[in-house]
Amino acid sequence: MGYIEDLREVIGNRPLNLVGTAVGVINENGEILLHRRLNGDWGVPGGFLELGESAEEAGRREVLEETGLRIGKLDLVGVFSGKEHHVKLPNGDEFYPITIAYVTREIVGGHLEVNRSEGLDAQFFGLYTLPENINPLIPNLLHTYLQSRKV
Repeated sequence: MGYIEDLREVIGNRPLNLVGTAVGVINENGEILLHRRLNGDWGVPGGFLELGESAEEAGRREVLEETGLRIGKLDLVGVFSGKEHHVKLPNGDEFYPITIAYVTREIVGGHLEVNRSEGLDAQFFGLYTLPENINPLIPNLLHTYLQSRKV
């Protein structure tokens, strides 16, 4: 069992604060990599930190696990948290994610291949031509990222 599953054994469905990462991978054409989750929603690769893992390590691990790509330097976009991000899962588990968002323009290895236990698809999209059913965090991440580039 993993860290979160161990916590759930102790506290049941009660709300938790969970720290995770989200990584916007931008290719040489300026397109962002989106990963289609098992529930059909599109998002950037990411997930929760394991015990002892840094946010950067978790971001690189999640991109590799979900898409088969190895990435380089990560630039911090921002930290997203608060009541508006509250999640209640069908099994009754509740959590408030604290998402540390990064962007990278460095794909240093691997090839795009979806891990079928993690998702349905992975594709690059233009920053202004995103698919339907997108995770609400993604527009916030892109807006923050694009604003920081205008400085």
